[in-house]
Amino acid sequence: MTITRDSLLTLEAYAKARPTMRAEVMAQKKLRRISLGEHILLIFENELLIRYQVQEMLRVEKIFEEDGIAHELESYVPLVPTGSNFKVTMQIEYTEEAERHRMLALLKGVEDRVWVRVDGFDPVFAIADEDLERENAEKTSAVHFLRFELTAPMVAAAKSGAALSAGVDHPQFTATSGALAEPVRASLVADLA
Repeated sequence: MTITRDSLLTLEAYAKARPTMRAEVMAQKKLRRISLGEHILLIFENELLIRYQVQEMLRVEKIFEEDGIAHELESYVPLVPTGSNFKVTMQIEYTEEAERHRMLALLKGVEDRVWVRVDGFDPVFAIADEDLERENAEKTSAVHFLRFELTAPMVAAAKSGAALSAGVDHPQFTATSGALAEPVRASLVADLA
């Protein structure tokens, strides 16, 4: 299913459906969050999570006019996987402000060094921030949007049960998830066609 204007709930209908949808989204998010070390979090997006995000933005901003709805769809729908890829929101998390500022300067380019691996294949490195540049001369951003494009043999292997892992290989930060737990792997593989 793709998210279209016609598939969105009205603000009134969403208000009624929100508690159930929120519970489903929170359950899904638990299966789609992968920590790389203590400071990088990968959130593997899917249609449900992005639909919820769009509906929440419409609700919070009280958007009901067609132009506003179209803008939200244009902003968020590109984050839905298309069957041959994983789409990920990456968050770099340092709670102390001075440490966060220092590390964001040291971690320039980290968004290009994050990878996903299907067992038996080479790692697939992220295609980062296709919508806009999130890094400048001084530092990287704390949030990046990543796409991992898999080959057809990788998709077939993952769907047949091959282990998945994720990691980051940057001079200032290296971490790996190890093989993902089966419920997490199954949730991610459901994105693949």
